[in-house]
Amino acid sequence: MTTSPPGPTPQPQPPAGAPPSAALRHLRELAHGLSHASRPPVPPFADSPSRWLRLLPYAVVTALAAVFIPVTIQVLANDYHVGGGVAGALAVGQAAPLLMLAHRPLQAWWIVFTADVVGALVLLGQPRDPGVIWPWPPPTLIGYLFVLLALGLRERRPTVIGVWLVTALAGLLLHLSAPARSDGGALLLLVLGGVVLVIGAAVRERSDAQRRLVEQEVISEAERAQRTLLEERTRIARELHDVVAHHMSVITVQADSAPYRVAGLSDEARAEFASIAAGARESLAEMRRLLSVLRSDGSRGELAPQPGLDRVQQLVEATVRTGLPAELSLAARVREAVERGEVPQAVDLSAYRIVQEALANVVRHAPGARTRVSVTARDGHLTVLVVNGPAQGPGSPLEASGTGHGLVGMRERVRLTGGSLDTGPLPDGGFRVAVRLPLPPSRPPSAAPTPEDL
Repeated sequence: MTTSPPGPTPQPQPPAGAPPSAALRHLRELAHGLSHASRPPVPPFADSPSRWLRLLPYAVVTALAAVFIPVTIQVLANDYHVGGGVAGALAVGQAAPLLMLAHRPLQAWWIVFTADVVGALVLLGQPRDPGVIWPWPPPTLIGYLFVLLALGLRERRPTVIGVWLVTALAGLLLHLSAPARSDGGALLLLVLGGVVLVIGAAVRERSDAQRRLVEQEVISEAERAQRTLLEERTRIARELHDVVAHHMSVITVQADSAPYRVAGLSDEARAEFASIAAGARESLAEMRRLLSVLRSDGSRGELAPQPGLDRVQQLVEATVRTGLPAELSLAARVREAVERGEVPQAVDLSAYRIVQEALANVVRHAPGARTRVSVTARDGHLTVLVVNGPAQGPGSPLEASGTGHGLVGMRERVRLTGGSLDTGPLPDGGFRVAVRLPLPPSRPPSAAPTPEDL
């Protein structure tokens, strides 16, 4: 039995679609950074409301070009003995692109870098002068540093690193081509360019971090406001559950007891009342399930009845005991309407809560301020007015730690009842809260109120 000689061991091949190595990936990032600007060609301060600030970048780059073009021509012609035409062409190629630094620094760098390398090769053909710097004359070196600074302030880190590496490579190749003429100019640009790029990149990253921080603060503030609104709506919904549940319970009791209270009902009427009672009980069950969702945090409902306008007097008296001089004006017509049950429970509860929130805001933000609360009824509306004067004492610790939910809760309650809310500061430093809540038409019609009644 013959066996074939063993062949070479097959080498493992990378799977198709395998990710490139880290070095290759970095090279691709550097190449992409050198060929693609990371930001649109919009100059700094373009969104500034100040016209002078918007024009500042253009004024700076114009001044740089106006200074470096004639200085470069003079240095090349006098110190390096370059002909006038060649010196002018090199100066334009090295300094004129500075005008692009305001909006296209990467493109300006490519032009300046190419012109600087060509200028170094041109100077290489001139007689050697021990008193001059090669390969980068002083105007060329300083102008190149301005280009690097603009790149550091605008471009991303891969672009900045790629520019520095290309600059170092060009300086190394020029040094190797004429080591006798290179007296440290290439190394000087390498060091100074690295410092300038680091400074520019640090300023840019800090500016970007501050901008992201401001954006995050705006987003957080919007989320906080939305969360506050939802919390207030949930709290109001829990309170109104008791109001609606009371009415539904009354409907259920009346429908169940109607066949026993009303004689001579037909079978169809009894079935109709039974259907009404069943629907009311089902609605109550659905409301209890909804309330369990709203109280998913484990909180338990209040066992005390919901407050109303009949307890505003107690609320104002409790506020006075805290040191706030407050007075209440409750119209006689409002008292009678509350006693007769003519004020809807939702309006009654909302009016009480609005007065409560307004007084709490006065305690927090204007301690010691004289406050007046008035509740009147006319033209089919219940009007609640809370006015306070300027603060008479130092700010309360609650002013800094308050949740800021007061006005949000007022707006939601007013929107729920179809009323209107008007709040704002007063000329004397105080604050005003005015609320109009709709009332149902009176049953039966009553005479118009007299001024003494209001």
